[in-house]
Amino acid sequence: MAQKRKIPQRKCIVTNEMKPKKDLIRVVRNKEGDVFVDTTGKKNGRGAYLSRDIDVILQAEKNSTLNRQLNTEVDAAIYEELKQLVEDKRNEE
Repeated sequence: MAQKRKIPQRKCIVTNEMKPKKDLIRVVRNKEGDVFVDTTGKKNGRGAYLSRDIDVILQAEKNSTLNRQLNTEVDAAIYEELKQLVEDKRNEE
């Protein structure tokens, strides 16, 4: 009998919901202090997870949630990239 693989769960920093890792977008701050969107989910650094939902991203931007989570100033370009990712995902479906 094949054992069902455990699906890694992560918490969205805006909604505080636990979701499968693949349903979230990871944003990372590395040792150099660079912040970037980690589409692979494997890069080194402090990671924060956001739901793949435009409202969640807008809320994170408005409330500076990522700034607090990553202890750094998150550039507006990061939010633009996140919004683009969500849009692209929506267009694929």
